[in-house]
Amino acid sequence: MVRRLLAEHGRTYAEEAGITLQDKPSPLYRLLVLTVLCSIRISAETAVKAARELSAAGFRTPRAMADSGWQERVDALGRAHYVRYDESTATALGEGAQLVLDRWHGDLRRMREEAGDDPGALRGLLREVPRIGPVGAEIFCREVQVVWPWLRPYFDDRACGAAEELGLPHTPEGLGRLVPPEEYARLSAALVRAGLSKGALAELRAA
Repeated sequence: MVRRLLAEHGRTYAEEAGITLQDKPSPLYRLLVLTVLCSIRISAETAVKAARELSAAGFRTPRAMADSGWQERVDALGRAHYVRYDESTATALGEGAQLVLDRWHGDLRRMREEAGDDPGALRGLLREVPRIGPVGAEIFCREVQVVWPWLRPYFDDRACGAAEELGLPHTPEGLGRLVPPEEYARLSAALVRAGLSKGALAELRAA
């Protein structure tokens, strides 16, 4: 079941957005932007497209985002059909970029250091970024464990709940025994995606 789960649902949002995660300022910031985009009631597909458009426009660092014009950000979001929330999100992205520059000198590895390798503290810092709430903080942590091994195994309540429905171990430690550490983020993403679809859960249970 785990292999099928990974094959059918195991793409992270970062992968879909064309972000090759590394423990470096630009890819970490691009993941943060993606997290902001995913933090409102809009489809993940639209959020991913918006992240691609912002990257294509050159807004790959907090300095580039902060220096961009508000209308430029609105236009990039509009090209991805990120509608209804485009203006408020453009504002949040500008404010968030300035926060990252002022507090962490444009480098989210400094945020990690401030958190002291404490997942709860990291989630709290993430929630200080405009627009990111509890769900967004969980998304960031699920995905960034690829390059921040101290977070592993990171499976949040959504992932563990879907695992329980599938009859799989439903604790982070139990799920961590199912796949190698480098696949934790993919398994976590797969569980969350499957959990959002009752049909997907039913098909997996029946397999």
